[in-house]
Amino acid sequence: MQDSMFIGLDVHKATISVAVADGKRGGEVRSWGVIPNRADDVRKVVEKLSGRARELHFCYEAGPCGYGLHRQLVEHGHDCIVVAPSLIPVKTGDRVKTDRRDALMLARLHRAGELTAVWVPDEAHEAMRDLIRARATAVRVVGKARQHLQGFLLRHDRIYSGKRGWTQAYRRWLTTLGFQHPAQQIVFQDYVHAIADAEAPIERLTKQIEELAPSWSLWPVVEAVQAMRGVAFIVAVTVVAEVGDFQRFDNPRKLMAYLGLTPSEHSSGSSVRKGGITKAGSGLARRALIEGAWTYRMQARVSRKLHDRIENVPQAVRDIAWKGQLRMCQRYRQLTAAGKAKVVVTTAIAREMAGFIWAIARATASTPA
Repeated sequence: MQDSMFIGLDVHKATISVAVADGKRGGEVRSWGVIPNRADDVRKVVEKLSGRARELHFCYEAGPCGYGLHRQLVEHGHDCIVVAPSLIPVKTGDRVKTDRRDALMLARLHRAGELTAVWVPDEAHEAMRDLIRARATAVRVVGKARQHLQGFLLRHDRIYSGKRGWTQAYRRWLTTLGFQHPAQQIVFQDYVHAIADAEAPIERLTKQIEELAPSWSLWPVVEAVQAMRGVAFIVAVTVVAEVGDFQRFDNPRKLMAYLGLTPSEHSSGSSVRKGGITKAGSGLARRALIEGAWTYRMQARVSRKLHDRIENVPQAVRDIAWKGQLRMCQRYRQLTAAGKAKVVVTTAIAREMAGFIWAIARATASTPA
């Protein structure tokens, strides 16, 4: 019996392609075959492989099939990692891609230690994240529905004279509109009804998040990060749900890179070229932080809403949040005065927000209950 064996799994909805690599470096890497993607079939393969090696190390790519396979393998007492697909080393000239070759590549790279694992949430965390992502999807649907209505109104020269759209005044203005042709009136009313129907799930899902969040294991972190300006309840639960365990980041720069807020770079020799942010990781968390960064364009202050949020927060967390607000408000003014575009400024502020959120989350985790 071998000491260890590395198993690469190329997982799809209906099938799993299996490849195994002997534990010793340079050992044989071979295809095991294709099995149905069912718990019983996975269990049978694990039992067969357990008779050939004392330690089994499984790996598969993160994807739409989720973490069920990971949990099953861990429950059986075996090591398993879920791999970040974008960080898998790929040969430039390799133009052939099949399930069998992918499984062989995973097994070989896992043995060599060349794979980067993603953090796997527990079932409760995954459920909360699904709820938050469902709300984000509902918000996008509302945005699309509003764009359809506004495009229709613009085509027919119905232009609102107010400063902001979708206020109570704007909605009252919509009720005054009429169209000469019956077909156009029907289209207008259908767009209005579509917006109303799309807005209902947002309110419903928000209430569900508010009800379930206090029983969540990361609720203390959600409460603490709300001490920051621009990080109200929805932004807080979104960032915490997408990041998960803040303890896995040794320093704030790693969290910034994880959220895709660090500049891209292509340098060679004396040539240094920096581009836009990498946009790696969770786009949902990144957008939430960038939206919150707009609040730092105003002078530093503790508003009534912010005061209510920090009322029960430890003093150490308040100090970090206030230090961050002073720094980022000043930073916003400096970058604006230097002629930077507003989108560049807010992205830079969002990057610093991630650093202060990291500090608050770490302080919360180390604070005695």
